[in-house]
Amino acid sequence: MVEHRDGGPRRQGRGGARPDTTPPGARQRDSRRPAAKSWRQVQPARRVAYNVLRAVQDADAYANLLLPRELERAGLSGGDAALATELTYGTLRRVGTYDAVIALAADREPSTVDPAVLDALRLGVHQLMATRVASHAAVNESVELAREASGSGAAGFANAVLRRIARDNPGDWLTRVADTARSDDERIGLESSHPVWIVRALRRALMAEGRGEELDDLLDADNVSPRVTMAALPGLAEPDGTRTSYSPVGFRLRAGDPEPLVRASGGTVRVQDEGSQLAALALTRLAPVAEGERWLDLCAGPGGKTALLAADALAHGATLEANELVPARAGLVRKAIAPVPLEVEVHERDGRELADERPGTYDRILVDAPCTGLGALRRRPEARWRKQPSDVAELATVQAGLLRSAVGALKPGGTVAYVTCSPHLAETSAIVRQIVEELGNEVEELDARAVLRRVSRGAIDLPAPESGTGHAQLWPHRHGTDAMFIALLRRTR
Repeated sequence: MVEHRDGGPRRQGRGGARPDTTPPGARQRDSRRPAAKSWRQVQPARRVAYNVLRAVQDADAYANLLLPRELERAGLSGGDAALATELTYGTLRRVGTYDAVIALAADREPSTVDPAVLDALRLGVHQLMATRVASHAAVNESVELAREASGSGAAGFANAVLRRIARDNPGDWLTRVADTARSDDERIGLESSHPVWIVRALRRALMAEGRGEELDDLLDADNVSPRVTMAALPGLAEPDGTRTSYSPVGFRLRAGDPEPLVRASGGTVRVQDEGSQLAALALTRLAPVAEGERWLDLCAGPGGKTALLAADALAHGATLEANELVPARAGLVRKAIAPVPLEVEVHERDGRELADERPGTYDRILVDAPCTGLGALRRRPEARWRKQPSDVAELATVQAGLLRSAVGALKPGGTVAYVTCSPHLAETSAIVRQIVEELGNEVEELDARAVLRRVSRGAIDLPAPESGTGHAQLWPHRHGTDAMFIALLRRTR
Protein backbone atom coordinates (compact mmCIF):
# COMPACT_ATOMS: atom_id res chain seq x y z
CA MET A 1 0.00 0.00 0.00
CA VAL A 2 2.84 2.41 0.77
CA GLU A 3 5.38 3.15 -1.94
CA HIS A 4 8.53 2.86 0.19
CA ARG A 5 8.10 -0.84 0.85
CA ASP A 6 10.42 -1.81 -2.00
CA GLY A 7 13.22 0.61 -1.29
CA GLY A 8 12.00 4.08 -0.33
CA PRO A 9 9.31 6.68 -0.85
CA ARG A 10 8.78 7.26 -4.56
CA ARG A 11 9.96 10.68 -5.62
CA GLN A 12 8.00 12.84 -8.01
CA GLY A 13 9.68 13.53 -11.32
CA ARG A 14 10.40 17.10 -12.24
CA GLY A 15 8.68 18.74 -15.14
CA GLY A 16 5.64 16.48 -15.16
CA ALA A 17 2.03 17.28 -14.34
CA ARG A 18 1.35 18.38 -10.79
CA PRO A 19 -0.35 15.56 -8.85
CA ASP A 20 -3.75 16.21 -7.33
CA THR A 21 -3.51 17.46 -3.74
CA THR A 22 -7.15 17.85 -2.79
CA PRO A 23 -9.88 15.43 -1.84
CA PRO A 24 -12.27 14.45 -4.63
CA GLY A 25 -14.68 17.30 -5.36
CA ALA A 26 -12.49 20.05 -3.94
CA ARG A 27 -11.73 22.95 -6.30
CA GLN A 28 -8.03 23.50 -6.98
CA ARG A 29 -6.50 26.94 -7.34
CA ASP A 30 -5.91 28.00 -10.94
CA SER A 31 -2.15 27.60 -11.43
CA ARG A 32 -2.08 30.80 -13.52
CA ARG A 33 -3.22 32.94 -10.59
CA PRO A 34 -0.88 33.97 -7.77
CA ALA A 35 -1.24 32.18 -4.46
CA ALA A 36 -3.30 33.91 -1.82
CA LYS A 37 -1.27 36.04 0.54
CA SER A 38 -0.28 34.17 3.68
CA TRP A 39 -2.57 35.11 6.54
CA ARG A 40 -0.88 33.13 9.29
CA GLN A 41 2.73 33.55 10.36
CA VAL A 42 4.80 30.35 10.27
CA GLN A 43 7.40 30.10 13.02
CA PRO A 44 10.91 30.63 11.55
CA ALA A 45 12.20 27.30 12.88
CA ARG A 46 9.43 25.42 11.08
CA ARG A 47 9.95 27.41 7.91
CA VAL A 48 13.67 26.61 7.91
CA ALA A 49 12.94 22.91 8.44
CA TYR A 50 10.37 22.94 5.64
CA ASN A 51 12.72 24.72 3.24
CA VAL A 52 15.42 22.12 3.87
CA LEU A 53 12.96 19.26 3.42
CA ARG A 54 11.89 20.73 0.09
CA ALA A 55 15.47 21.12 -1.10
CA VAL A 56 16.34 17.56 -0.07
CA GLN A 57 13.34 16.11 -1.88
CA ASP A 58 13.23 18.38 -4.92
CA ALA A 59 16.89 19.24 -5.57
CA ASP A 60 18.77 16.30 -4.00
CA ALA A 61 20.33 18.68 -1.44
CA TYR A 62 22.19 17.32 1.57
CA ALA A 63 20.57 18.37 4.83
CA ASN A 64 23.84 18.45 6.76
CA LEU A 65 25.26 20.98 4.30
CA LEU A 66 22.15 23.07 3.68
CA LEU A 67 20.70 23.36 7.19
CA PRO A 68 23.57 25.41 8.70
CA ARG A 69 23.28 27.92 5.85
CA GLU A 70 19.51 28.17 6.27
CA LEU A 71 19.86 28.68 10.03
CA GLU A 72 22.36 31.48 9.45
CA ARG A 73 20.22 33.08 6.76
CA ALA A 74 17.22 33.05 9.10
CA GLY A 75 19.27 34.36 12.03
CA LEU A 76 18.30 31.43 14.23
CA SER A 77 20.35 30.33 17.22
CA GLY A 78 19.86 28.65 20.59
CA GLY A 79 16.50 27.01 21.09
CA ASP A 80 15.09 28.06 17.71
CA ALA A 81 18.04 26.55 15.88
CA ALA A 82 17.74 23.38 17.96
CA LEU A 83 14.04 23.11 17.08
CA ALA A 84 14.70 23.59 13.38
CA THR A 85 17.42 20.94 13.52
CA GLU A 86 15.21 18.43 15.30
CA LEU A 87 12.31 19.03 12.92
CA THR A 88 14.54 18.63 9.88
CA TYR A 89 16.47 15.54 10.86
CA GLY A 90 13.61 13.92 12.75
CA THR A 91 11.32 14.20 9.75
CA LEU A 92 13.94 12.93 7.30
CA ARG A 93 14.75 9.92 9.48
CA ARG A 94 11.13 8.85 9.81
CA VAL A 95 9.84 9.60 6.31
CA GLY A 96 9.02 5.95 5.61
CA THR A 97 6.91 5.58 8.74
CA TYR A 98 5.24 8.97 8.31
CA ASP A 99 4.32 8.25 4.71
CA ALA A 100 2.65 5.04 5.86
CA VAL A 101 0.66 7.00 8.46
CA ILE A 102 -0.31 9.63 5.89
CA ALA A 103 -1.46 6.91 3.48
CA LEU A 104 -3.79 5.49 6.12
CA ALA A 105 -5.10 8.85 7.31
CA ALA A 106 -5.62 10.23 3.80
CA ASP A 107 -6.75 6.95 2.25
CA ARG A 108 -4.51 7.67 -0.74
CA GLU A 109 -0.96 6.97 -1.80
CA PRO A 110 1.58 9.64 -0.80
CA SER A 111 2.95 9.49 -4.34
CA THR A 112 -0.30 11.11 -5.55
CA VAL A 113 0.15 14.14 -3.30
CA ASP A 114 1.93 17.28 -4.49
CA PRO A 115 5.51 16.88 -3.14
CA ALA A 116 5.45 20.33 -1.53
CA VAL A 117 2.23 19.49 0.30
CA LEU A 118 3.54 16.06 1.23
CA ASP A 119 6.59 17.63 2.91
CA ALA A 120 4.29 19.92 4.91
CA LEU A 121 2.32 16.85 6.00
CA ARG A 122 5.49 14.96 6.96
CA LEU A 123 6.66 17.90 9.03
CA GLY A 124 3.31 18.04 10.79
CA VAL A 125 3.19 14.29 11.42
CA HIS A 126 6.66 14.36 12.97
CA GLN A 127 5.57 17.05 15.42
CA LEU A 128 2.40 15.15 16.28
CA MET A 129 4.04 11.76 16.72
CA ALA A 130 7.54 12.44 18.02
CA THR A 131 7.75 15.83 19.73
CA ARG A 132 6.11 17.76 22.54
CA VAL A 133 4.94 20.50 20.19
CA ALA A 134 1.32 21.43 20.87
CA SER A 135 -0.91 19.67 18.36
CA HIS A 136 -2.73 22.85 17.35
CA ALA A 137 0.57 24.52 16.46
CA ALA A 138 1.79 21.47 14.54
CA VAL A 139 -1.44 21.29 12.56
CA ASN A 140 -2.04 24.98 11.94
CA GLU A 141 1.43 25.87 10.75
CA SER A 142 1.77 22.77 8.58
CA VAL A 143 -1.56 23.62 7.01
CA GLU A 144 -0.30 27.14 6.34
CA LEU A 145 2.81 25.74 4.63
CA ALA A 146 0.55 23.60 2.43
CA ARG A 147 -1.58 26.68 1.67
CA GLU A 148 1.47 28.67 0.61
CA ALA A 149 2.64 25.80 -1.58
CA SER A 150 -0.60 24.91 -3.37
CA GLY A 151 -3.49 27.06 -2.27
CA SER A 152 -6.64 26.66 -0.19
CA GLY A 153 -7.61 23.24 -1.54
CA ALA A 154 -4.31 21.77 -0.44
CA ALA A 155 -4.69 23.49 2.93
CA GLY A 156 -8.07 21.89 3.46
CA PHE A 157 -6.70 18.49 2.55
CA ALA A 158 -3.71 18.90 4.90
CA ASN A 159 -5.96 20.12 7.69
CA ALA A 160 -8.25 17.08 7.39
CA VAL A 161 -5.34 14.59 7.31
CA LEU A 162 -3.43 16.10 10.22
CA ARG A 163 -6.49 16.51 12.43
CA ARG A 164 -7.37 12.89 11.86
CA ILE A 165 -3.85 11.86 12.87
CA ALA A 166 -3.97 14.12 15.93
CA ARG A 167 -7.12 12.41 17.21
CA ASP A 168 -5.28 9.17 18.01
CA ASN A 169 -2.05 8.52 19.85
CA PRO A 170 1.18 7.61 18.02
CA GLY A 171 1.13 4.05 19.31
CA ASP A 172 -2.25 3.39 17.69
CA TRP A 173 -0.98 4.69 14.34
CA LEU A 174 2.16 2.56 14.53
CA THR A 175 0.03 -0.50 15.23
CA ARG A 176 -2.12 0.25 12.18
CA VAL A 177 0.98 0.75 10.04
CA ALA A 178 2.46 -2.55 11.23
CA ASP A 179 -0.79 -4.32 10.39
CA THR A 180 -0.38 -3.35 6.73
CA ALA A 181 2.95 -5.19 6.40
CA ARG A 182 3.09 -8.24 4.15
CA SER A 183 6.14 -9.76 5.84
CA ASP A 184 8.11 -9.49 9.06
CA ASP A 185 10.91 -7.59 7.34
CA GLU A 186 8.41 -5.16 5.87
CA ARG A 187 6.94 -4.59 9.31
CA ILE A 188 10.40 -3.91 10.73
CA GLY A 189 11.08 -1.52 7.87
CA LEU A 190 7.81 0.37 8.38
CA GLU A 191 8.25 0.64 12.14
CA SER A 192 11.92 1.64 11.98
CA SER A 193 11.66 3.74 8.82
CA HIS A 194 14.27 1.79 6.87
CA PRO A 195 13.83 0.34 3.38
CA VAL A 196 13.55 -3.44 3.53
CA TRP A 197 16.77 -4.02 1.60
CA ILE A 198 18.70 -2.01 4.19
CA VAL A 199 17.08 -3.92 7.06
CA ARG A 200 18.24 -7.16 5.49
CA ALA A 201 21.75 -5.87 4.75
CA LEU A 202 22.22 -4.67 8.33
CA ARG A 203 20.94 -7.96 9.73
CA ARG A 204 23.41 -9.92 7.59
CA ALA A 205 26.29 -7.71 8.75
CA LEU A 206 25.38 -8.24 12.40
CA MET A 207 24.92 -11.96 11.90
CA ALA A 208 28.44 -12.14 10.45
CA GLU A 209 29.57 -11.25 13.98
CA GLY A 210 27.10 -13.59 15.63
CA ARG A 211 25.12 -10.56 16.88
CA GLY A 212 21.94 -10.72 14.80
CA GLU A 213 19.83 -10.08 17.89
CA GLU A 214 21.14 -6.49 17.96
CA LEU A 215 19.21 -5.47 14.83
CA ASP A 216 16.46 -3.57 16.68
CA ASP A 217 19.03 -1.65 18.70
CA LEU A 218 20.91 -0.70 15.53
CA LEU A 219 17.77 0.47 13.72
CA ASP A 220 16.78 2.52 16.76
CA ALA A 221 20.25 4.09 16.89
CA ASP A 222 19.90 5.18 13.25
CA ASN A 223 16.90 7.28 14.30
CA VAL A 224 18.56 9.08 17.22
CA SER A 225 20.47 12.34 16.85
CA PRO A 226 24.19 11.62 17.33
CA ARG A 227 26.17 13.48 19.95
CA VAL A 228 28.67 16.01 18.65
CA THR A 229 32.21 14.61 18.88
CA MET A 230 35.33 16.73 18.56
CA ALA A 231 38.86 15.86 17.51
CA ALA A 232 42.02 17.67 18.61
CA LEU A 233 44.74 17.31 15.98
CA PRO A 234 47.60 15.51 17.76
CA GLY A 235 50.59 17.70 18.50
CA LEU A 236 48.64 20.84 17.59
CA ALA A 237 45.78 20.90 20.11
CA GLU A 238 44.64 19.12 23.26
CA PRO A 239 41.17 17.68 23.99
CA ASP A 240 39.20 20.28 25.94
CA GLY A 241 36.14 18.59 27.35
CA THR A 242 34.85 15.18 28.33
CA ARG A 243 37.12 12.56 26.78
CA THR A 244 35.59 10.04 24.43
CA SER A 245 35.65 6.35 25.27
CA TYR A 246 37.96 5.20 22.48
CA SER A 247 39.76 7.83 20.43
CA PRO A 248 42.88 9.29 22.09
CA VAL A 249 42.24 12.61 20.33
CA GLY A 250 38.47 12.76 20.82
CA PHE A 251 36.36 14.72 23.27
CA ARG A 252 32.89 16.16 23.72
CA LEU A 253 31.99 19.71 24.60
CA ARG A 254 30.51 20.29 28.00
CA ALA A 255 27.80 22.41 26.37
CA GLY A 256 27.09 24.82 23.56
CA ASP A 257 27.85 25.32 19.90
CA PRO A 258 31.22 23.85 18.79
CA GLU A 259 31.80 26.47 16.09
CA PRO A 260 33.35 29.15 18.37
CA LEU A 261 35.88 26.61 19.67
CA VAL A 262 36.71 25.49 16.13
CA ARG A 263 37.29 29.08 15.02
CA ALA A 264 39.32 29.96 18.12
CA SER A 265 41.60 26.96 17.53
CA GLY A 266 42.31 27.94 13.94
CA GLY A 267 41.01 24.57 12.82
CA THR A 268 43.26 22.42 14.99
CA VAL A 269 40.09 21.39 16.83
CA ARG A 270 37.21 20.19 14.67
CA VAL A 271 33.95 18.26 14.67
CA GLN A 272 34.60 14.63 13.67
CA ASP A 273 32.89 11.34 14.39
CA GLU A 274 34.88 9.13 16.73
CA GLY A 275 34.72 6.26 14.25
CA SER A 276 36.39 8.40 11.61
CA GLN A 277 39.10 9.32 14.10
CA LEU A 278 39.78 5.67 14.87
CA ALA A 279 39.89 4.72 11.19
CA ALA A 280 42.68 7.25 10.52
CA LEU A 281 44.59 6.43 13.70
CA ALA A 282 44.46 2.69 12.97
CA LEU A 283 46.71 3.40 9.99
CA THR A 284 49.04 5.98 11.51
CA ARG A 285 49.53 4.08 14.79
CA LEU A 286 49.51 0.43 13.74
CA ALA A 287 53.31 0.40 14.06
CA PRO A 288 56.06 2.92 14.88
CA VAL A 289 56.67 5.43 12.09
CA ALA A 290 60.10 5.47 10.48
CA GLU A 291 61.59 8.85 9.56
CA GLY A 292 60.83 9.72 5.93
CA GLU A 293 57.88 7.40 5.40
CA ARG A 294 55.61 8.34 2.48
CA TRP A 295 51.87 8.29 3.08
CA LEU A 296 48.90 8.73 0.72
CA ASP A 297 45.25 9.46 1.37
CA LEU A 298 43.77 8.11 -1.86
CA CYS A 299 40.12 9.23 -1.48
CA ALA A 300 40.58 12.23 0.76
CA GLY A 301 37.43 14.35 0.51
CA PRO A 302 36.20 16.12 2.55
CA GLY A 303 39.49 15.95 4.48
CA GLY A 304 38.75 15.15 8.12
CA LYS A 305 40.82 11.96 8.12
CA THR A 306 43.46 13.68 5.98
CA ALA A 307 43.98 16.28 8.69
CA LEU A 308 44.60 13.57 11.29
CA LEU A 309 47.04 11.83 8.95
CA ALA A 310 48.82 15.14 8.36
CA ALA A 311 49.16 15.87 12.08
CA ASP A 312 50.61 12.43 12.80
CA ALA A 313 52.87 12.64 9.74
CA LEU A 314 54.20 15.99 10.98
CA ALA A 315 54.83 14.60 14.45
CA HIS A 316 56.82 11.60 13.19
CA GLY A 317 58.70 12.95 10.19
CA ALA A 318 56.58 11.36 7.46
CA THR A 319 55.36 12.99 4.26
CA LEU A 320 51.77 12.95 3.05
CA GLU A 321 49.99 13.32 -0.25
CA ALA A 322 46.25 13.42 -0.75
CA ASN A 323 44.02 12.75 -3.71
CA GLU A 324 40.38 13.63 -4.39
CA LEU A 325 38.64 13.18 -7.72
CA VAL A 326 35.96 15.87 -7.27
CA PRO A 327 37.43 19.40 -7.45
CA ALA A 328 34.99 20.90 -4.94
CA ARG A 329 35.83 18.19 -2.42
CA ALA A 330 39.53 18.63 -3.13
CA GLY A 331 39.03 22.23 -2.06
CA LEU A 332 37.55 21.00 1.21
CA VAL A 333 40.61 18.80 1.71
CA ARG A 334 42.94 21.79 1.28
CA LYS A 335 40.87 23.73 3.79
CA ALA A 336 40.89 20.84 6.29
CA ILE A 337 44.68 20.42 6.22
CA ALA A 338 45.49 24.15 6.21
CA PRO A 339 45.95 24.30 10.03
CA VAL A 340 48.68 21.63 9.86
CA PRO A 341 52.13 23.15 9.11
CA LEU A 342 53.03 20.38 6.69
CA GLU A 343 53.25 20.67 2.92
CA VAL A 344 50.63 18.27 1.52
CA GLU A 345 50.16 18.00 -2.23
CA VAL A 346 46.50 17.47 -3.12
CA HIS A 347 45.94 15.72 -6.46
CA GLU A 348 42.66 15.76 -8.36
CA ARG A 349 42.77 12.40 -10.10
CA ASP A 350 40.99 9.08 -10.33
CA GLY A 351 42.64 7.31 -7.42
CA ARG A 352 43.08 4.09 -9.39
CA GLU A 353 45.05 5.83 -12.12
CA LEU A 354 47.17 7.79 -9.63
CA ALA A 355 48.08 4.68 -7.65
CA ASP A 356 48.76 2.60 -10.77
CA GLU A 357 51.28 5.20 -11.94
CA ARG A 358 53.25 4.92 -8.66
CA PRO A 359 53.98 1.25 -7.97
CA GLY A 360 55.96 0.46 -4.84
CA THR A 361 55.99 4.08 -3.66
CA TYR A 362 54.17 4.45 -0.33
CA ASP A 363 54.55 3.06 3.17
CA ARG A 364 50.95 3.70 4.27
CA ILE A 365 47.83 4.38 2.20
CA LEU A 366 44.33 5.21 3.38
CA VAL A 367 41.52 4.11 1.06
CA ASP A 368 38.41 5.72 2.52
CA ALA A 369 36.36 4.33 -0.34
CA PRO A 370 33.18 5.86 -1.77
CA CYS A 371 30.27 3.78 -0.46
CA THR A 372 26.53 3.75 0.17
CA GLY A 373 26.99 5.54 3.51
CA LEU A 374 24.65 3.13 5.31
CA GLY A 375 26.82 3.51 8.40
CA ALA A 376 25.97 7.20 8.78
CA LEU A 377 22.19 7.17 8.42
CA ARG A 378 21.74 9.01 11.73
CA ARG A 379 23.80 11.91 10.29
CA ARG A 380 22.58 11.76 6.69
CA PRO A 381 19.11 10.28 7.05
CA GLU A 382 18.05 11.10 3.50
CA ALA A 383 20.64 8.57 2.22
CA ARG A 384 18.39 5.67 3.17
CA TRP A 385 15.78 6.87 0.67
CA ARG A 386 18.22 7.78 -2.10
CA LYS A 387 20.29 4.60 -2.24
CA GLN A 388 19.09 1.48 -4.02
CA PRO A 389 20.38 -2.12 -3.96
CA SER A 390 21.69 -1.62 -7.50
CA ASP A 391 24.09 1.05 -6.18
CA VAL A 392 26.02 -1.55 -4.19
CA ALA A 393 27.30 -3.52 -7.18
CA GLU A 394 28.42 -0.38 -9.01
CA LEU A 395 30.24 0.89 -5.94
CA ALA A 396 31.83 -2.50 -5.26
CA THR A 397 33.57 -2.37 -8.64
CA VAL A 398 35.08 1.01 -7.75
CA GLN A 399 35.98 -0.11 -4.22
CA ALA A 400 37.79 -3.22 -5.41
CA GLY A 401 39.64 -1.22 -8.05
CA LEU A 402 40.82 1.35 -5.52
CA LEU A 403 42.00 -1.27 -3.05
CA ARG A 404 43.76 -3.28 -5.76
CA SER A 405 45.58 -0.19 -7.04
CA ALA A 406 46.47 0.92 -3.52
CA VAL A 407 48.15 -2.39 -2.73
CA GLY A 408 50.18 -2.05 -5.90
CA ALA A 409 51.33 1.44 -4.85
CA LEU A 410 52.69 0.14 -1.54
CA LYS A 411 56.33 -0.61 -0.87
CA PRO A 412 56.96 -4.20 0.27
CA GLY A 413 56.00 -4.18 3.95
CA GLY A 414 53.70 -1.20 3.48
CA THR A 415 50.10 -1.16 4.72
CA VAL A 416 46.80 0.02 3.29
CA ALA A 417 43.78 0.77 5.48
CA TYR A 418 40.55 0.00 3.61
CA VAL A 419 37.73 1.96 5.23
CA THR A 420 34.04 2.42 4.43
CA CYS A 421 31.24 4.17 6.26
CA SER A 422 29.02 1.20 5.51
CA PRO A 423 28.65 -2.22 7.13
CA HIS A 424 27.15 -3.78 3.99
CA LEU A 425 29.06 -7.04 3.49
CA ALA A 426 29.31 -6.50 -0.27
CA GLU A 427 31.20 -3.25 0.37
CA THR A 428 33.33 -4.48 3.23
CA SER A 429 34.49 -8.04 3.88
CA ALA A 430 33.61 -9.18 0.35
CA ILE A 431 35.92 -6.54 -1.16
CA VAL A 432 38.78 -7.45 1.16
CA ARG A 433 38.32 -11.16 0.50
CA GLN A 434 38.26 -10.57 -3.27
CA ILE A 435 41.55 -8.66 -3.26
CA VAL A 436 43.31 -11.03 -0.85
CA GLU A 437 42.32 -14.03 -2.97
CA GLU A 438 43.24 -12.24 -6.19
CA LEU A 439 46.70 -11.12 -5.04
CA GLY A 440 47.55 -14.31 -3.15
CA ASN A 441 51.00 -14.23 -1.54
CA GLU A 442 51.47 -10.54 -2.36
CA VAL A 443 49.27 -9.41 0.52
CA GLU A 444 48.23 -10.43 4.02
CA GLU A 445 45.41 -9.17 6.20
CA LEU A 446 46.45 -7.82 9.59
CA ASP A 447 44.38 -7.93 12.78
CA ALA A 448 42.63 -4.55 12.70
CA ARG A 449 40.78 -5.37 15.91
CA ALA A 450 44.05 -5.81 17.78
CA VAL A 451 45.31 -2.50 16.37
CA LEU A 452 42.16 -0.67 17.48
CA ARG A 453 42.45 -2.16 20.95
CA ARG A 454 45.97 -0.75 21.20
CA VAL A 455 44.89 2.65 19.90
CA SER A 456 41.72 2.88 22.01
CA ARG A 457 41.70 4.66 25.35
CA GLY A 458 39.43 2.01 26.84
CA ALA A 459 38.06 -1.48 26.26
CA ILE A 460 36.28 -1.74 22.93
CA ASP A 461 33.82 -4.50 22.02
CA LEU A 462 34.98 -5.90 18.66
CA PRO A 463 33.86 -9.50 18.23
CA ALA A 464 35.72 -11.58 15.68
CA PRO A 465 33.69 -12.16 12.53
CA GLU A 466 32.59 -15.73 12.00
CA SER A 467 34.74 -15.80 8.86
CA GLY A 468 37.83 -15.53 11.04
CA THR A 469 39.18 -12.51 9.14
CA GLY A 470 40.92 -9.61 10.87
CA HIS A 471 38.73 -6.64 10.04
CA ALA A 472 36.95 -4.44 12.59
CA GLN A 473 33.39 -3.13 12.42
CA LEU A 474 32.19 -0.20 14.54
CA TRP A 475 28.48 0.37 15.21
CA PRO A 476 26.30 3.30 16.32
CA HIS A 477 24.32 1.22 18.82
CA ARG A 478 27.39 -0.47 20.31
CA HIS A 479 30.12 2.17 20.13
CA GLY A 480 28.22 5.43 19.61
CA THR A 481 30.11 5.94 16.33
CA ASP A 482 29.18 5.74 12.69
CA ALA A 483 29.30 2.16 11.40
CA MET A 484 32.89 2.33 10.14
CA PHE A 485 34.52 -0.74 8.64
CA ILE A 486 38.32 -0.96 8.94
CA ALA A 487 40.61 -3.55 7.35
CA LEU A 488 44.41 -3.46 7.22
CA LEU A 489 46.32 -5.17 4.38
CA ARG A 490 50.12 -5.45 4.26
CA ARG A 491 52.02 -5.96 1.04
CA THR A 492 54.39 -8.86 1.56
CA ARG A 493 56.61 -8.54 -1.54
